[in-house]
Amino acid sequence: MAGPRGVRVDHAVVSGTFTLDGETFDVDNNVWVVGDDEQCIVIDAPHDVEAILEVVAGRAVKAIVCTHAHDDHVRVAPALRVATGAPILLHPDDRPLWELTHGGDEEGAELWDVDLSDGQTLTIGGAAVTVLHTPGHAPGAVCLYVHDLGCVFTGDTLFEGGPGATGRSYSDADLIKDSIRRRLLELPDETVVHTGHGPDTTIGAERANV
Repeated sequence: MAGPRGVRVDHAVVSGTFTLDGETFDVDNNVWVVGDDEQCIVIDAPHDVEAILEVVAGRAVKAIVCTHAHDDHVRVAPALRVATGAPILLHPDDRPLWELTHGGDEEGAELWDVDLSDGQTLTIGGAAVTVLHTPGHAPGAVCLYVHDLGCVFTGDTLFEGGPGATGRSYSDADLIKDSIRRRLLELPDETVVHTGHGPDTTIGAERANV
């Protein structure tokens, strides 16, 4: 589905690892790029800068928008910033998770550039991208709703089959369900859900799973 000025969604899958609470797992992450032929935003920065740049395909990257700060979603964000000149955007409530990967106040630590906030609107190619703060999987988890494209990018908040995992540090099972019910289930049933891992689903298909 194309939006204003030919805005579209491009996609790839990249492989790497996820580490938290002393355990490491192999994971496949979705890379989502939203934009037109000239400019775009990158949603999350997992594993492989070159693979992300292949999806960007030479366009100007206006922002690297992080759905949350688990290492498999932000590990290469600073390197992608260097490669593209684009700022990194992250909700500040995810600072503890960001610091696990990129350090905090110590010298040489990598920081993000712009704080995301609930209700904030980003614009790319004339399409509005609305930030929805959906804590639970992570304190600063956000989803990105693009009305013009009829889709929402949910990171690890909502998957095919229901809510994202909440069995690790900084997560909360009751909170993620509340976030989904209040912020995502208010969207139209036909809204396509582009997830952080695995296949797409729709809001309507997931109503019974939350």
